[in-house]
Amino acid sequence: MNSYFHSVTLDKELCRGCTNCIKRCPTEAIRVREGKAKIIDVRCIDCGECIRICPHHAKLALTDTLESIKKFKYPVALPAPSLYGQFGSEVTINQIITGLLELGFYKVEEVAYGAELVSRAVEDFLQHNYFPKPAISAACPAVLRLIQVKFPELINHIIPIKAPMETAAALAREEMQKEGYPSKEVGIFFISPCAAKVTAVKNPLGTSTSAVDGVIGISELFGPLSKIIKKRQEVPNLRKSTAAGVSWAVTGGESRLLRDIRYLAVDGIVDVSRVFEEVVMGRLIGVEFIEGLACVGGCVGGPLTVENPFMAKALINSYAKAKQVKLPELPPHPDWQDLLWENKIKPLDVLRLDDDMKVAMQKMEAMESLQQALPGLDCGSCGAPTCRALAEDIVQKQADEVDCVFKLREKVTELAEMMVELSSKMPPSMGEKDKQKR
Repeated sequence: MNSYFHSVTLDKELCRGCTNCIKRCPTEAIRVREGKAKIIDVRCIDCGECIRICPHHAKLALTDTLESIKKFKYPVALPAPSLYGQFGSEVTINQIITGLLELGFYKVEEVAYGAELVSRAVEDFLQHNYFPKPAISAACPAVLRLIQVKFPELINHIIPIKAPMETAAALAREEMQKEGYPSKEVGIFFISPCAAKVTAVKNPLGTSTSAVDGVIGISELFGPLSKIIKKRQEVPNLRKSTAAGVSWAVTGGESRLLRDIRYLAVDGIVDVSRVFEEVVMGRLIGVEFIEGLACVGGCVGGPLTVENPFMAKALINSYAKAKQVKLPELPPHPDWQDLLWENKIKPLDVLRLDDDMKVAMQKMEAMESLQQALPGLDCGSCGAPTCRALAEDIVQKQADEVDCVFKLREKVTELAEMMVELSSKMPPSMGEKDKQKR
């Protein structure tokens, strides 16, 4: 069993069993059974694709509320760069930072600042370390889970450097500690565009514990923050992130900071999966670095954002073209060792049919045979995303062949024909007169 906490959950009361979600899940982690969707925990990567696609809002993200910051005397906000693209061109980053302080945060540490630090670390790492190519960014937690579940052979390609969220959180804690604040009274809260960051905090990869105490969705604080921003026009200059760091909010923002490195930036979990398939098959020649983001457009397309992702992307790009903010001297990180992962991540053998190799091979043969017998339409009427997925469910005794409507129709037709044939037969003990009476 998978012991992971999952930030993506299901409200069965709202679910209508429409099968929209099963067709979009990149790891086939959803089934519809007895008229309701069911999330298979061991396969879910918390990408939030089902949240985005569900017309009945039955898929939810478990995040912290704004009230949760009151648990700490000194709550620190870590706004994701994508937050800056939610309020329109008339709102400045300084206004947003000031608004967060007025919402109740004691301090704001920009994740965009940590993002630029990570970019420098990644560039230095690739230049001075032998690494399998193409190297894969570790910034998106949903992409890391995708590799664990579906592409375990690519784990060694992941650059073992902490994501901007963890980097910014560590800097915030270090600074608060230096200023004499008791560590138990300091709470670090990431303002997130996606559900995957919640899972990254509850079940971190590459490190034993996260430096973040809670994750608040952008949609959770957008309303109250908007009201505060509208009231304040003149604000102090609190920003310390450059346009380069803010650009991490959109596809290619991370890659563009890497000099003399041939990169590929891809967004959308389905397209990321396709690119990884190309890597596994050895077809992606000449690419040195892959920036994979689960959400279309980058983090501005996250399921917990509120602004149209294209509008948000345009705003982020306008920040990138604006006059550069002078970045304060970055803290020294010799050889970037303190940004490296503490632990190696391991594959999740969730697609294995059985622990016993012999039994697994037998099940594979049975599954192939079943798949050949199914219509191959991948219609989803059976509650599984594909005919192959249904064949696997049948082999694992989690479904039946007649769950397929076409197979059910065949069985009903065979049964009807058999009934007609049986009705014309008479017992041998009955004579011709008996038959004529009938």
